[in-house]
Amino acid sequence: MNSKKLIRRALCLASAAVLSVGAVAMFAGCTTDRPEITITYTFNGKDYEVDYTLSRKSAPQTVQHFIELADAGYYDGLCIHDYSSSYLYTGGYTYEDGELVEKDYFSAVADLKLTQSVYNVNDEDNPVPLSTVYGEFKANGVSVSGSRYTHSAGALVMYYTDKGNDATRVATIRSGNGEMQYNCEYKYNSATSLFYTFTGTQNTERDSTYCVFGMASDYNNQMKGDDGLLTAIEEYTSGLGEDQSFTEDVTMTINRYDPFDSVRNAKLSETFEVPIEPIVIKSVVVNKY
Repeated sequence: MNSKKLIRRALCLASAAVLSVGAVAMFAGCTTDRPEITITYTFNGKDYEVDYTLSRKSAPQTVQHFIELADAGYYDGLCIHDYSSSYLYTGGYTYEDGELVEKDYFSAVADLKLTQSVYNVNDEDNPVPLSTVYGEFKANGVSVSGSRYTHSAGALVMYYTDKGNDATRVATIRSGNGEMQYNCEYKYNSATSLFYTFTGTQNTERDSTYCVFGMASDYNNQMKGDDGLLTAIEEYTSGLGEDQSFTEDVTMTINRYDPFDSVRNAKLSETFEVPIEPIVIKSVVVNKY
């Protein structure tokens, strides 16, 4: 973490409220309802900055989780591992020597001291933090009054991998509550570092099962404008020959590092459309907490 990030982080942590064991430590004083970040993507030798505004009011735990990972430099160097006309999936893979490589999230964050909101409670007297994040969406019992971000162009969305028919249950803590809630579905509370930017027009069906926690601040210019990332990709693909493709299908086993045996042993897989010319996250910088 660079010195500026350390200073910002130290100031915010210094003013955070200290809650009881298992409660969520929320930033205080130096925070706003709408934090601001910049994600710098590198594609075909050029950098593209995209600014996003986050919604701490409607997704406080997801926003805090994402900011903590960003401040730790977790996302730097990861790639867009699945690309389509409406989704840019990222947050969990690198592209090395022409091969897609999954990052072991749980090992990577073991020493980061993330704010915890999901616990393994096989032994209720000794809950074990999982370093995943509480799912702040309708299917997980969360209702948000007033306006909130939805799946429209530029939406920043935290997502989780498919768990198949796994019935694992966990305990969770909701922001502002502090009480442990038992018998919660793990699949809805299993998001790690994976997120996507939605680049389609609208997909409100996903709003109920995935947390939209941010929105591109200037989508039309920074992503669709003359010097935008999506425009650069379109120009690149238009120059490919008839026998060339922008992506290749890569099938990966998912949940390989999941903390639950039943999830790992299911050996589920997904096929990603991986850009052959990598799209890489150069950095994620928090500009306003």
